[in-house]
Amino acid sequence: MYPEHLVHPMRMDIVAGGFQELKLASEVEDVMAKPGTILVFFNSVCGCSASTARPGVKHAVASSAKKPNQLVTVFAGVDPEAVQKAREYTLPYPPSSPSIALFKDGELVHFVERHHIEGRSADMIAGHLEGVFDEFC
Repeated sequence: MYPEHLVHPMRMDIVAGGFQELKLASEVEDVMAKPGTILVFFNSVCGCSASTARPGVKHAVASSAKKPNQLVTVFAGVDPEAVQKAREYTLPYPPSSPSIALFKDGELVHFVERHHIEGRSADMIAGHLEGVFDEFC
């Protein structure tokens, strides 16, 4: 587990983008039971999260005409209970952080794994997500 004083700015970065933090398994279950589209961002302390994933997902949400109904985030290495529960919904994909999952009416319809984030710019990630939102939201 990472110390809170180190991860706080990373938490606030994604929250400032309109994402609700989920820290407990019960919070994840409550959100996942809702109808509509839900975007789950698996936050991470790694460099690709800071330089491309968080900026990319925030930009996609801010600039897309179509948006998910709900934006939530769980923090890998920080909030293990919520992350574990959220990862149950992304099976059969292996654990990956940062990563981005889009659900529609409880069904996983798109998943962006870490290896799809590494080496790509924030603009590339945002453009990809905008297309995903256009298709599913």
